[in-house]
This record gives sequence, C-alpha cells and structure tokens, in this order.
Amino acid sequence: MSITCFVGTDLGSTTTKSIVLDAQGDILGRGITNSRSNYDRAAQVSRSEAFINARFNLLRREVTVAAGEAVLERLLRAFRLEQTLAQLERLHELTLGAAAFDVPAPLGRAAREAIDAIIAGIRAEELARFDEADPPRRSDFFRDAAGSAWSRLATGLAEPDGVTYDMLLGLYDKCIIQVENEPLALGFGDHIGAALLRIGDPADVHTGVQHAVETELLVAGEVGTGYGRQRLPFPKEMIRSEILCHGLGASTMFPGTRTVLDIGGQDTKAIQVDADGIVTSFQMNDRCAAGCGRYLGYIADEMNLGLHELGPLAQQSTRAVKINSTCTVFAGAELRERLSLGERREDILAGLHRAIMLRAMSLLARSGGVDDEFTFTGGVANNPAAVAALRELVGENYGGRTLNISPDSIFTGALGAAIFGRRSAN
Repeated sequence: MSITCFVGTDLGSTTTKSIVLDAQGDILGRGITNSRSNYDRAAQVSRSEAFINARFNLLRREVTVAAGEAVLERLLRAFRLEQTLAQLERLHELTLGAAAFDVPAPLGRAAREAIDAIIAGIRAEELARFDEADPPRRSDFFRDAAGSAWSRLATGLAEPDGVTYDMLLGLYDKCIIQVENEPLALGFGDHIGAALLRIGDPADVHTGVQHAVETELLVAGEVGTGYGRQRLPFPKEMIRSEILCHGLGASTMFPGTRTVLDIGGQDTKAIQVDADGIVTSFQMNDRCAAGCGRYLGYIADEMNLGLHELGPLAQQSTRAVKINSTCTVFAGAELRERLSLGERREDILAGLHRAIMLRAMSLLARSGGVDDEFTFTGGVANNPAAVAALRELVGENYGGRTLNISPDSIFTGALGAAIFGRRSAN
C-alpha cells in the first residue's frame, strides 16, 4: 500500500518543524527538533520525526478500537525511550573518547568512572520515567533533557581537587553537538521492534505496526520556509517566505483569521490576511531578536530556569515591574539590578512579558492593527504569561477580539509550506 503525501519544513532559528499532509490535505504527521547546531541536520531530523509521527497516526487509525489509546500511547513512549537510549549510548562513547584526550592522565580513570556513573544515572532516570503514569513535563529535545540530568549528576560526582564539575560539563558540551548532528537511527522501523518488546508485544498492535512499516509514503510535493530556508535542499521555486506560509497556515487552522502575530526564536511578524489566507500587509522586527524566543531563553538561563517555567512563574506575580528595555544585550544587567533592589522574580518576569507584548503591539499597529479574528502563532504562543499580556493589551487598544491559539501553533509555518507543496502538485 502507498499513500501520496506533501511535506512542509519551517527551518527556524531555534527550532525546525515539519508537517506531512495526505492527499486530502489532512495532517498526517508533525516533527520538531532543535536548530542550534546544524541547519541541514535539523531539517533532516524534523522531517524524519514527522514521518515517524505519520506512521504512528497510521497505526492509530488501524488499532485504536482493538488495543485502546492507552496501549498506543505507551508504545509511543517506549519508542521515544529507545531513541533516547540510543543517543545516550552514543554520548557515552564520545565523552569517554574525549576524556582520553582532554583529561590529564592522572585523572583519566576517575573521569571515566564519573562519566560511566553519569550515563548510568541518566539511563536509570529514563527507565524510571517510562514507568511513571504521569511523568513531570520537561523538554522534548535530547540535548536539553540530557544536559539537565548531566549537570545535576555531575554536581554530586565532581571533586574540587580531582575531576571537577567544569571538566565534566566541558566533556558534555564538546560531545553533545556531535550526537545531535550524527545520522543516528531515527526511522520508525529502527526502534519500533524494541519498543514493542518493551510493552510486551501485544498481538493486536503487532499487525498494525507491520502495516504501518510496510506502507509507502510517496512525497509528491515539498516546500521549505523559515529563517534558514536558503539552507534547505529544495529547488528555489519550492521555497516560500515565512510571511506567506504563516499567513496561509494560520488561515487554514482558523478560517476566520484576519490578523496573525507570530513570535518565533529570532523574529516577530505581524501579518494581515484576507479571507483566502493571502497576505495583504505585514511588519517584522528588523533590528534584533529583542522580545523573541531567544530573548526569553536568555532570561531563563540568567534565572537558572527552564524556558517552559517562565510563563507559569510570571503568572504568580502580584505587581508587574516596569521593564525599560527588552534588548537581549542589556537584559542580564537590568535583571540583576532589579533582583538586587529586592524585586520578586515573579514580578520581574510579569513585567518582561508585558514589555515583549508591547513591542509586538507596535508591529501590529504598523501592519494595520488587530482585526477580528486574531491568531497568535509561534513557540511563544505556548507561554501562558505572554498570552495573558497580549490578551490584555489587545483588549485595551482594540476592544473585544477573538484570539485563536492552537496547541500546535509552533507548526503554523510548516503547515503553510506543506499546503503550498500540495498546491504545487495540482
């Protein structure tokens, strides 16, 4: 059996996203990965992840009634565990190799033992996490999850006069980029067998898995977009601008959309579209990444928090602190000054989120204002404090507006690209 499909890839500055559509234009699969290290590899990995997700959705169509959603969800978690364990094993191999060259000979054995202990600890945590019914939220990216665990375990193993924390962290930093960039086994068929065995290989799922593996996904059209779109391995005629893709993607998600705000890692886009999703006007920040995802990432690093923790913490504020600058260069200095003056982290973060949205409101005004309906897209749309600040400012300036936010808002550009890919084949 074969299925005709169409692919869109949005190569962003922070994350790369891919969407797979079927012949009817329905979403068959989604994939996302970091863009930090290598644009070419990021595009390959996000595309591979989208096809993995597509095959799981094919499997879901066949066996949901027989096996139940819980079994399929556990199978997916088992598959992700197998991917993580494969990357963890490669990280182990590389860090041991790096230690042989970078660590002074007298400390070599101790360094290897520390690395072994860290890897064993991370592996044990991953296995325990798999057995938890409702594991706590964390980053979906191997680099972030492994880095957090490595840092924590290294703290307990490091010795001031021996293998230091900085030495262990340096080994991780040196090797993680190579782990991310290597063509590890990422396909559906590479780990699904081990995942099935991990959950007991239920017979009613096994047949569906075999069908999902054997189904051929034939790509009939593929379009790329995003911050790094010129690095995508597509012909020039199959590259579309971010503005066009985000406008079309938002209009497809929410057909009543007339205004789109997209806040990504590197830029902010305010877009006006007509009833067909065609862009009629737009504005972008053209100077720096102030007020974008990378700015929030910098703030998270300064506060030693995960990016996903910023919004919920800001929502605990009782008094938003007025922030004078959203410049990433000066953010750390102003943040430390505010903390030294006794301001609460929650109030500082609330002020930061409002300052970011004030910048976005300026772009929206220059693009033509906020029409009804208004759709907010990009990774920052998943930040509850950013959404709350935006909702408040839109209400203050434009009155009642329907504000649309999809749980899959980060895939909006990739969706628009995939739709362009589908159109190109017709």
